Amino acid sequence: MNSALKNSVLFLLALCACQSPKTPDSRNNDRLYLIVGSYSDGTTSGLSVYDFDTQTGDFAYVSDVKDLVNPSYLAVSPDGQRVYSVNETANGAVSSFAFDKLTGTLSRINYQFTESADPCYISIAPDGSFLVTANYSGGNLSVFPLHKDGCIRPLLQNIALHPASESTPSHIHSVVFAPDGQSLWVTDLGRDEIHSLDVQAGTESLLRPDSRRTLHLQAGSGPRHLAFHPNGHLLYCINELSGTVAVLNEEAGRLSVVQYIASDTTAGSGPKGSADIHLSPDGKYLYASNRLKADGIAVFSVDPENGTLTRAGYQETGVHPRNFILTPNGKFLLCANRDSHSIQIFEIDPDTGLLHRSGKEIPVDKPVCLKWIE
Repeated sequence: MNSALKNSVLFLLALCACQSPKTPDSRNNDRLYLIVGSYSDGTTSGLSVYDFDTQTGDFAYVSDVKDLVNPSYLAVSPDGQRVYSVNETANGAVSSFAFDKLTGTLSRINYQFTESADPCYISIAPDGSFLVTANYSGGNLSVFPLHKDGCIRPLLQNIALHPASESTPSHIHSVVFAPDGQSLWVTDLGRDEIHSLDVQAGTESLLRPDSRRTLHLQAGSGPRHLAFHPNGHLLYCINELSGTVAVLNEEAGRLSVVQYIASDTTAGSGPKGSADIHLSPDGKYLYASNRLKADGIAVFSVDPENGTLTRAGYQETGVHPRNFILTPNGKFLLCANRDSHSIQIFEIDPDTGLLHRSGKEIPVDKPVCLKWIE
């Protein structure tokens, strides 16, 4: 990155400008804040906040933050008072914001450089003490301690799972803490691998690199995102390049493959374009988004005994669906369509898990990540 461009990125990262918010008239248990991360060059909204009614699907704009570069993936602190974003650039960074639940506005706290290129995913330890980024082009993980006030402390660990000199490069696409907080699960799209590393609670270093366990998926899979079943032992992986979902069983920190099933069923050879994966709150249905050839979301029913999947249907979406999110009550699914600049709101059939268009859409420029705050 040349010095002029680097300086402009630093300048944009250092600024935080929120538009005047539209404060909701009242809030109750049915209403949540929707936080939206977008691809942005700093002239459009990088982060947006909406008030969302989980019973009706109605929404209202609240506030936004400009002067941010590519806050393309987000994480929310356990208490909902902090929002953290990656800044997905060649000179990657991670930023922290305080969230005011009364006004629905975000204000900058600080940022730190990941010292690795293109961070594309971020997770917070369940106790809120650390955050970890997945650095796609850098091929490694960056670990940062968090201060109680939400300030990101300097980089503590930068962990490469394979030497950079190896002929097949790592492309780390996600980092997900297990529900019990005892391990971190990592997808390496470049090498078709899923790793787990032990978490060292109460120590100066969060992760133990020497504890790494590795599962090799089918060649050409391209593991991207993960979703844990509510039972804590089943894990689902969306494979970007093969367009499949891998059903995995976890025991004592080790994984085994139970099933592969197609998410993207478009004909033809070559990479697919699958993106994101989530389970319904009750664990009965699984959803997987697909891009590039057949934009939409595949719907699967989950076997209650062994967790295997059966295809239930497919819902077309806008252009280039990325991240999506379900309401905690299981009534709605919201899908971020990057290239049609909208967040579609789908109703979920409680008996079949299938999606139905509600006719409601939130207009947002290049949305790519959605998170809830109560």
